[in-house]
Amino acid sequence: MRRALIITFALGFIVAAMFGGMAAAYGLGGVVEGLFTGASRFTNLLVLVLVFVMVTASVLTIAERKWSAMMQDRIGPNRARLALPLIRDRSLGGLPHLVADSLKMVFKEDFIPKRAHRFFFNLAPILSFAPVLALFAIVPAGPDARVLGHQVQMVVASPDFGLLFVFAIASLAVYGTALAGWSSNNKLALLGGVRASSQMISYEVGLGLSLVGMMLVFSTVQLSGPSGMVEAQAQYLWSMPDKDLGIPRWGLFLQPLGLVLFFAAAFAETKRTPFDLPEGESEIIGYFVEYSGLKFGMFMISEFVEIVVLSGLIAAIFLGGHHLPFGEQWLSAQPLFRENPWLFGAVLGTVFWVKVLFLCWLQLAVRWTFPRFRYDQVQALGWKVLLPMGLLNVFATGALVLWDPSLKSLFVLGALQIAVLLALTFSGRRAALAASPH
Repeated sequence: MRRALIITFALGFIVAAMFGGMAAAYGLGGVVEGLFTGASRFTNLLVLVLVFVMVTASVLTIAERKWSAMMQDRIGPNRARLALPLIRDRSLGGLPHLVADSLKMVFKEDFIPKRAHRFFFNLAPILSFAPVLALFAIVPAGPDARVLGHQVQMVVASPDFGLLFVFAIASLAVYGTALAGWSSNNKLALLGGVRASSQMISYEVGLGLSLVGMMLVFSTVQLSGPSGMVEAQAQYLWSMPDKDLGIPRWGLFLQPLGLVLFFAAAFAETKRTPFDLPEGESEIIGYFVEYSGLKFGMFMISEFVEIVVLSGLIAAIFLGGHHLPFGEQWLSAQPLFRENPWLFGAVLGTVFWVKVLFLCWLQLAVRWTFPRFRYDQVQALGWKVLLPMGLLNVFATGALVLWDPSLKSLFVLGALQIAVLLALTFSGRRAALAASPH
């Protein structure tokens, strides 16, 4: 009971902090837009990327330890303490470990191997970290709202090429892993870098194919804007007469197979269990084995940033972004939100970040549930499963969109795919329970 109360309080505090952060983002955007047009894009960069994404990624380092401890029924992080009055003997939920890790990375010796290529050795962590952080630039975290007489868009950039930006920038991270292994002048690091590069290149093919279906459905590659995927998902496939209630045009219902393929391919790109072969300690030492201090910290935090960015992309592409599944029009018509559009934007922005947090938790659950794959299994999954299924999904989606532009036939196919996925999941669970010793 006590743990349930603590978790409930923590979740309430997190949601309240998200709402406050989004309200501050809209307010700050309205103020700077009064100085010169487009200045809110810069404040969005500071608030959304450097605050929301980086803070969430940092806290995930503790959340993963806490969640893994709960799943494995063991004591989680509790050794680091703050030598301050009243809290000297309290673990504070493991949060002091975040401070301890940060200080350790700052003050630990920055070791560079004697025979390493110094320039590329220093460049590799930057190439692993920066592209991942830049991916969030095109993800809209809230609706457009009028603040202090100025229009504020809650996105850093809205280029015409949209998702093509994701493919282009995500591919740059391959150079970071390859250079880290090669420039270290370490045979084991080189093998880890080759494995990482091969895995990331293999799954980029499935990653791209998994999103082609959504591009066909909404005839766009943009995420934000009036014609972007997020706004297109705000409409209903079916709705009750004169009621703000129905089945939304979310990618989850129109492209469930695409969602599964994208999640699997993007998860493999993060190189986390069960796809952590490039750094699997049982058979190979990782591509960043020679790194220490802040350089090692950049490799580590980039994995958690990838979790947040992946969650944001899935929420925007397949889960309606900042939109509610129903009742949004009724909510926006309320006098409080009609008179204060920024307040309504903060509410929908909070909805977006709640979706992101749920998907972050899902990735942590996957990471601590499945065992590590063999390397031949990783490659077989990418080339023999994701690639053919992605091609099949593209052909089926294109045919149904041409046959029925209302997308209702595509929804029926999506419902059948969801039913098959659920049947396979629960049948596998029953088989595992039957095989387990009593």
